Amino acid sequence: MRLAVVVGALGVVFGDIGTSPIYTLQTVFNPSDPHPVPVTTQNVFGVVSLVFWSVMIIVTVTYVLLAMRADNDGEGGVMALIALLRRLSAHRGRRAATVLAALGIFGAALFFGDSMITPAISVLSAVEGLKVVQPSLQELVVPITAVIIIVLFLVQRRGTAAVGRLFGPIMILWFVTIGACGVAGIADHPAILKALSPSYALQFLVGHFGVAFFALAAIVLAVTGAEALYADMGHFGRRSITRAWLSLVFPACVLSYLGQGALILNDPDNISSPFFLLVPGWARLPLVLLATAATVIASQAVITGAYSVASQAAELGYLPRLRVTHTSESTVGQIYVPWINWLLMVSVLTLVFAFRSSTALAFAFGMAVTGTITITTLIFFYVGRWRWNVPLWLLGLGAIPLLVVDLLFVGANVTKLVHGAWLPLLIGLTVFTVMTTWQRGREIVTAERQRREGSLRDFVDELRNDMTVRVPGTGVFLNRGKQTAPLAMRANAEHNHVRHEHVLILSIETEPVPRVPADQRVTVDDLGYADDGITHVSARFGYMETPDVPELLRMLDPAVTEGQLQLDQASYFLSKIELRPGNRPTMSPWRKRLFIATSYITADAAEHFCLPRDRTVIMGSHIEI
Repeated sequence: MRLAVVVGALGVVFGDIGTSPIYTLQTVFNPSDPHPVPVTTQNVFGVVSLVFWSVMIIVTVTYVLLAMRADNDGEGGVMALIALLRRLSAHRGRRAATVLAALGIFGAALFFGDSMITPAISVLSAVEGLKVVQPSLQELVVPITAVIIIVLFLVQRRGTAAVGRLFGPIMILWFVTIGACGVAGIADHPAILKALSPSYALQFLVGHFGVAFFALAAIVLAVTGAEALYADMGHFGRRSITRAWLSLVFPACVLSYLGQGALILNDPDNISSPFFLLVPGWARLPLVLLATAATVIASQAVITGAYSVASQAAELGYLPRLRVTHTSESTVGQIYVPWINWLLMVSVLTLVFAFRSSTALAFAFGMAVTGTITITTLIFFYVGRWRWNVPLWLLGLGAIPLLVVDLLFVGANVTKLVHGAWLPLLIGLTVFTVMTTWQRGREIVTAERQRREGSLRDFVDELRNDMTVRVPGTGVFLNRGKQTAPLAMRANAEHNHVRHEHVLILSIETEPVPRVPADQRVTVDDLGYADDGITHVSARFGYMETPDVPELLRMLDPAVTEGQLQLDQASYFLSKIELRPGNRPTMSPWRKRLFIATSYITADAAEHFCLPRDRTVIMGSHIEI
């Protein structure tokens, strides 16, 4: 079973970072780059050394050895770090945690940009190998890429586990192949192995800083997928991902980079496509086909990561409630989010037809990657300081060098702003604006809703004194707490002049943890209204769980109701809020319109809570913001 999980991780998690060798060195030495790196022996050794140590420092040290230890009950990614920050802010410095949480939201927003660019550049770069096989096939690159991407997004509904089982063996073949190709290149020029020494990276960076600094904007392509690796941790677990990385993925990628460097040393003309030129002519078409399959899997890594980030963001209140489908009965973290899936598909296809080549997209790619990595590193060390009580001096020894490396990459990519790096920043700022606007609007609506609901105790007293008719049966009213009266319950009494003989007020709380233990799931309180037939049930769920209300109540029935409630025939009541822009100075007019527009993608509440349609009543109200 453990081996199967590792194979599944290979099929989902490492596609992005594992296909970076296709285009990284080609982009570094691209003569059309605004800041080209001259192809000299010294520069080749320096670039290959920088690639190796960048992967070692950012992926192996920052993510695999450090960040993945800061999990939130098994879940990873920048949203999991934000959840940890929110828990820490209750006990520690609130201002610092708030600032870092805002940075984390921007990092998550940049990751969505990464999720759009990765499938486009990965599949394009592989299909472009057709030009090496036969130059006349160049016109088919974009159409073939588009078809592959459409098929990829269509199969997502089958679930991460099914995709991983299908892709895992392909990725094993891929890593074995690129490692073997790298060994063949190294055999022709063994001196390239000297590039493993950090002295070559330092000499290149310090002695030729003007060239090396700009080269970092392309070298960062070697670490794309690091954040997806972290975000996908909840799907397969830290141990499986770590084993797969250290035993197969990292060695294979390093061998490929070394082999390509050796090939360029033998003939500088090989910079046009060093990855595909590593193999003889007869093997290039099979390698193109394998690379295409591998880049489809590369896209899978960020797609599943985007599902995780979007789901966590929705549960933490930064996005509307989205429809989430759990695709595995045994692994809770394996999910499919339809709305995110189709949004990504349209965005990726737009990028493919707009940029039309991996080289053009490469200028845009690094900004999203470096921004997210830097933010993740910063938040990790803050969380680590308080979570593990790490001494400040020791924290500085680790944080300062890693952040310096991250900021060098960010600075290098800023120089590409006018050449395409503006795109992920624009995507990130857009998503950040949507997320922060939703968070603020949600706070406004919640406050107004609580005002309208009024005190539950006062409402029950009113029911005792008026002429409201008590009808047989059980009414389950979903509400946000036990202090206020559910709007649907108020409307039922005020307009229909009836109330059920037995009333169950159910509050569902989403905790900033992935899952809540079963023994901590439910709290029951009769609120002192036992004679009135009113009981309050508070249920706690983690942000990676789907709240199945009927199943929850069936579990409670014997202990709580003592057989008095007939929950199999209960009626469920929901309050539907219609939002309207008002004149109150709560938000800017454009943000009010954005908040209302965003609310339209909210998943159906009855479906979200798994309520039976034939016994669910929705009662409307409107709120001005």
